[in-house]
Amino acid sequence: MPDIEQIEEAAARLDGVSVRTPLLRNADLDQAAGGSVLVKPECLQVTGSFKIRGAYNLMRQLGTGEAKNGVVAWSSGNHAQGVAAAGAMLGIPSSIVMPEDAPRAKLDNTRRLGGEVITYDRYAGDREAIARELAARRGAALVPSFDHPHIIAGQGTVGLEIAADAVALQCVPDQVLIPCGGGGLSSGSAVALKSRLPDVAVFVVEPADFDDTARSFASGNRVSVDGSARSICDALQTSMPGKLTFPIIQALVSGVLTVTDAEVRAAMRFAFRHLKLVVEPGGAVALAAILSGKIDTAGKTTAIVLSGGNVDVELFAEIQTEPN
Repeated sequence: MPDIEQIEEAAARLDGVSVRTPLLRNADLDQAAGGSVLVKPECLQVTGSFKIRGAYNLMRQLGTGEAKNGVVAWSSGNHAQGVAAAGAMLGIPSSIVMPEDAPRAKLDNTRRLGGEVITYDRYAGDREAIARELAARRGAALVPSFDHPHIIAGQGTVGLEIAADAVALQCVPDQVLIPCGGGGLSSGSAVALKSRLPDVAVFVVEPADFDDTARSFASGNRVSVDGSARSICDALQTSMPGKLTFPIIQALVSGVLTVTDAEVRAAMRFAFRHLKLVVEPGGAVALAAILSGKIDTAGKTTAIVLSGGNVDVELFAEIQTEPN
């Protein structure tokens, strides 16, 4: 388990690289929650999601010999952009295995940032196996999307910032809701939050059809989702919690919440209309949990992470024109 010192070291590496996104307040959201809500908008982060934090933290620590043949990663899109951006900053060539049906914005941005994109069939291929074979053939270093101590520590800087900024605002949260795919963001942030705010309750949120963390949390063992599972939340379509991330979630998280695609779409509309923020489906799950009443927020202070804002224009426009 990465400790608070490793997360603080990651924060030092990221100084001047990642954006220290603010904690926002909104009267309409407070009214809907019946309490106070602090919003951490990682949709405003470099490359549009929190992923630059972990990718840069790992790649910054690669030795010259490790990085001489570049890096290889696998990603649904946000980690891909983080790896490509970090590679451009550090002068390390990057190749990323991505689903062929990933949002066009994520594919295009990864290429624009200098990453080589290798596509695969999300529902028939094994992206990790493809990436590992490619890395072995090229002699390249691997940059996992979540299951690595340096990735977890880098993502944990989100929780570190929430804790520090909430204290500075004199608005310490009773609970924090964090989107969860493989668990890098939620596990790392839980370490930071519980280290700084021992009494805070941390909840992770995932799509209802990709509830591997919820079912794993309930059973005590890692389990995977059915191969037929589908969700609008492309960033959170991980089939099983990580070997490293899940024990941290087991130890530090108070519960796992799930939200439907319809609830996510409503949250995206709320974010745009009231918060004036563009949030992608996977990035909106924590907000969806509040708006759909999946957790008691009345009379409490709740912090949430909006983890990304990389969504295709066409899908975003379609969702915004739907009735509430």
